[in-house]
Amino acid sequence: MSELAWIDAALTAARPQAVGALLRYFRDLDMAEEAFQNACLRALKSWPRNGPPRDPAAWLILVGRNTGIDETRRRARLTTLPDDERISDLGDAEDEAAERLDGAEYRDDILRLLFICCHPDLPPTQQIALALRIVSGLSVRQIARAFLVGEAAMEQRITRAKARIAKAGIAFATPGAVDRAERLAAVAAMIYLVFNEGYSAGGGAADDDRGALCDEAIRLARLLLRLFQGEPEIMGLTALMLLQHARTPARFDAAGQVVLLDDQDRALWNRRMIAEGLALLDKAIRHGRRGPYQIQAAIAALHARAAQPGETDWTGIDQLYAALETLQPSPVITLNRAVAVSKVAGPSAALALVEPLAERLAGYFHFHGLRGALLMQLGRGREARAAFDRAIALANTPAEAAHIRQHLDRLQRDGT
Repeated sequence: MSELAWIDAALTAARPQAVGALLRYFRDLDMAEEAFQNACLRALKSWPRNGPPRDPAAWLILVGRNTGIDETRRRARLTTLPDDERISDLGDAEDEAAERLDGAEYRDDILRLLFICCHPDLPPTQQIALALRIVSGLSVRQIARAFLVGEAAMEQRITRAKARIAKAGIAFATPGAVDRAERLAAVAAMIYLVFNEGYSAGGGAADDDRGALCDEAIRLARLLLRLFQGEPEIMGLTALMLLQHARTPARFDAAGQVVLLDDQDRALWNRRMIAEGLALLDKAIRHGRRGPYQIQAAIAALHARAAQPGETDWTGIDQLYAALETLQPSPVITLNRAVAVSKVAGPSAALALVEPLAERLAGYFHFHGLRGALLMQLGRGREARAAFDRAIALANTPAEAAHIRQHLDRLQRDGT
């Protein structure tokens, strides 16, 4: 690994802990972010000369805090800024001071930082954008490309999110056990939103930035796992994302067209990710505290364990979706269950589940796509065509639209 590469990796890994601690010190998100950036600049100057500190996060916190204090004083004209040599010649003495920093609040610092990013006053799009900027350190340009919006628009979105947070007057006290559990659930939901933004990308090169969000979401989930090693739902969330992301190399063909699960080349699935996901899921289940992420991961695991499509345990998947419906009722979950029902009991039984969802899922692409596919299997070509036409109008990506056109072409070839 090159010198610049290991420094970049160390800064990325330390960012959530350092920014979280600096936020606790300064009670201001912009100031914490600026202090961290200044500390990173000092690291780029000092670390190649002096070597890496024993604890990069503690080093960055100490240096960020000192530079932030100096900047505050300078702006207030209370004292003059010390000579650059006095600030930037950090050496072993400052490393030793960093080692003595109290780490007792680090976990709550990171959780607080993540929770602030998914504050309930913020819409989901602002939550994700703010988390990617503050916690992950992605540039505004990178986030804008991932969301397919202009850089200025994304900058404005992040600025509005920060303004809402400042106006909300969020408490910086260490959260209690009940509050921490609620915050953890909100953070998990935000991370899964980040993952789904990436997972919904198409297969073309233009979607590489969005696809990278899957990797970032998994990195954030692993961070939570290190902080909360006994939380089965965080294990389940991480397992779910790993098992889903493992299929990414097979989800699109060379032309960027969607490849359905049954048609995917399973040799392309990432077996290392699958093994990690299965191990995490098994560990979560042993805790005996079932949750939605664990059930969804168990469904993904049944797909991952099937060497061939015909070996898939569709009865088990149907049962798991039924359990998920009980735990977390949702028309989308029922729609997903209908796929399993079609495999177990046939298209008529699946359509009976789907039809009552029409009003609630009228604007949902996958509802019309699945309904059209079931109608096509039943030989009801005219109704299937109408459903597919509606699905194309609601397609989120060119790949989704192209997939539906294949069904329409098939109907035309069959003369139905």
